Amino acid sequence: MNRLLVSLLAAVDALVTVAVGVGVVLAPVTLVWVFGIGGDADWAALWPAAATIWQLGHFAPVAVALPADLVALAGLPAKGADFTVSLAPTALAVITAFSAWRSGARAARAGAWLTGVLAGTVAVAVLSTIIALTGRADVAAVDLLAAVAGPALVFAVPAVLGAIVRAWSDGDDGLVDALSERLPDDVQNAVDAGVRGVAIAVAVIVGLGAVILAVLFFIRGGEVIALTQAAQTDLVGVVVLALGSILYLPTLVLWFAGFAVGPGFAIGTGTAVSPAGTSLGVVPGIPVLGVLPDSTSPWLLLLALVVVGAGALAGAVARGSLLVGSPTDAEPLRPRLVALTVLVLGAGLVVAVLSWAAQGAIGPGRLAQVGPEPWSIALLAAVEIGVGAAVVLFSPRGEDSLDREGRHADADEADADREPAAPAAAASRREPAGQASPDEFPTAPLD
Repeated sequence: MNRLLVSLLAAVDALVTVAVGVGVVLAPVTLVWVFGIGGDADWAALWPAAATIWQLGHFAPVAVALPADLVALAGLPAKGADFTVSLAPTALAVITAFSAWRSGARAARAGAWLTGVLAGTVAVAVLSTIIALTGRADVAAVDLLAAVAGPALVFAVPAVLGAIVRAWSDGDDGLVDALSERLPDDVQNAVDAGVRGVAIAVAVIVGLGAVILAVLFFIRGGEVIALTQAAQTDLVGVVVLALGSILYLPTLVLWFAGFAVGPGFAIGTGTAVSPAGTSLGVVPGIPVLGVLPDSTSPWLLLLALVVVGAGALAGAVARGSLLVGSPTDAEPLRPRLVALTVLVLGAGLVVAVLSWAAQGAIGPGRLAQVGPEPWSIALLAAVEIGVGAAVVLFSPRGEDSLDREGRHADADEADADREPAAPAAAASRREPAGQASPDEFPTAPLD
């Protein structure tokens, strides 16, 4: 496909991605302005509010400076008037990342992935610059560099990964093919197997976090409702709280994914929510935080075994891929070592990035540290996944499996031996030699 056309299509993808993300924020904010504030609404502040939320959703920290009269009215300490909010509503980043992955894959399928990724990233950067310049607010300010670089990186990284995965699979007659041609076939198969294992292991960990969160919503739903009622909001306020909770839902899932791995997460400096124990202190009265458990049982440390099981499952899939990709039944050591290395390093890196995306600040003082600690969770997740994967990748193949393969091979050989004997069997059903056939004698009608 023509590179200019690929660039235009990638730019359109970027435009649609930004428009959808901004629209997801702008629609509920507009409803608040219309039904919540009414005739007293300052419509000039509508767009800056939506733009700031969108920028925060792409990891651009927001510097909040509360007016002195508001600080006095709320009874806040003077040092609490200025603080930073950096905990991102990651649902917005998920929208951008998913669209970017698809855009990069399409560009790779068209044979010009580098051009497509660059065009899409530049388009996002330009649109982000426009949003940042037109959506400035005095109360909540976002640094221009962060407001542009955040969305651009959230688009660029998944787009590059999606393009490389597609180009590695289908070929691109360029950089990816040049790299793959330098690698032996068994190493290529091992890299493929390791990447599949990374996807499976990370998916299991994130899914486990979602299951834990769902169970807590079921158990502690009353606390969430009580906090919502304590906020004394009208219908519009309830809708806003619900939409805000939805935007932060992926963040909460990643918190409890870190909980399953072991280290857990914090809700402020000096706090911890983990299977080993919970120490919360004073928790902000945000309704969705009602799901946080008051205490935990040491039995929950067994959740780490599920992560080890995720590594074992990933190792089993990787080993199966290596066997399928091997021209013989032999299992050399090098491909399994490469697959394990890719699996452990890749899973640890992905978990670190996801944990980083789910941490930040939500207020002054102790609330400047909220969420998981990326490197501790990544290190422990890599160890747990590596243990499970190594056991499966390097364990001897079971006798039952070898016996089944032997029986299948014997059956195939027997079938091959019987095939030439089929004409002989057919010949044996003919009449014996020398015996006259009825067709050799003349016949006449009976009438």
